[in-house]
Amino acid sequence: MASQSREPSMPYVSLNDGNRMPQLGLGLSIPPEKSVRVVLDGLETGYRLLDTAAAYRTEFGVCEAVARSGLAREDIFITTKLASHGRETALRSFERSLQRLGSDYVDLYLIHYPYPDLDRYVETWKALTELKGDGRARSIGVSNFRADQLERIADATGVVPAVNQIELHSSLQQTELRHLHSQRGIVTEAYSPLRGGSALQDTMIRDLAERQNRTPAQIVLRWHIQLGNVVIPRSLRRDRLEENMRIFDFDLGEDDLVSMAALDNEDRLGPDPATLRAPTGARRAIRELAERSASVDRLVQSAGDIVAVVRKLTGRL
Repeated sequence: MASQSREPSMPYVSLNDGNRMPQLGLGLSIPPEKSVRVVLDGLETGYRLLDTAAAYRTEFGVCEAVARSGLAREDIFITTKLASHGRETALRSFERSLQRLGSDYVDLYLIHYPYPDLDRYVETWKALTELKGDGRARSIGVSNFRADQLERIADATGVVPAVNQIELHSSLQQTELRHLHSQRGIVTEAYSPLRGGSALQDTMIRDLAERQNRTPAQIVLRWHIQLGNVVIPRSLRRDRLEENMRIFDFDLGEDDLVSMAALDNEDRLGPDPATLRAPTGARRAIRELAERSASVDRLVQSAGDIVAVVRKLTGRL
């Protein structure tokens, strides 16, 4: 499990590269037009981890809200994610994300999905290690990767992801994958931690909330914290953001944790990353890039042929 240290109200987890990140953050897969207000509300409430992505179209909102917040950039931990695959695509996409965020670095850059049908996530991971090397991505990681995919990119590059962000909630606890994370020094980051709100209707969770004089959301988020997960709930409502922040002044007992573990039934809310295919646009972009590369290769070959002819003719004169 990642080591933790407490600051006044927010625990931080240590990453395998020496950096730290807040253990509770704000998920920003929300309507883009609401992102500025939600991020401002979150920052005013005390959130310092903002989780966005190119695919969410909320990077612009993060940029504006951070600028208006009055907070220093270095006091905010910003995560964004890469939507496409391939080295050149990854490097270009990163530059565009920096522009939209109005920043010259990100704290954490993730590959959003492995897209096994493309089989380019190793190449893409190598590109992220370049960004890590030049300091513009302070930490790098992945999202929705299985155990074999994590091992493959680590074996190919010698660089273990700092984070694997995965769907994780009371109905999908990912015990085996979390165990591998712990062995490899990878932080588990949970998205959809409340299972889209449906976890809050569970009778056991509601009973536990009543006994603790807490809300069901606070019980579930506290469970994540005690597991050692980084957790990124999302909400459009400021009162819910405040409610979700009030989870650091109580603990769940061992019996409570056992009861929570019994809720696991491997019921996935989102698509299965093992079979999720890349969007048509991503495949088309990769094909076009390959075609352009082939054209360049043909031009280089033609230039080489011309040079060879010139040399031959020159030798005859």
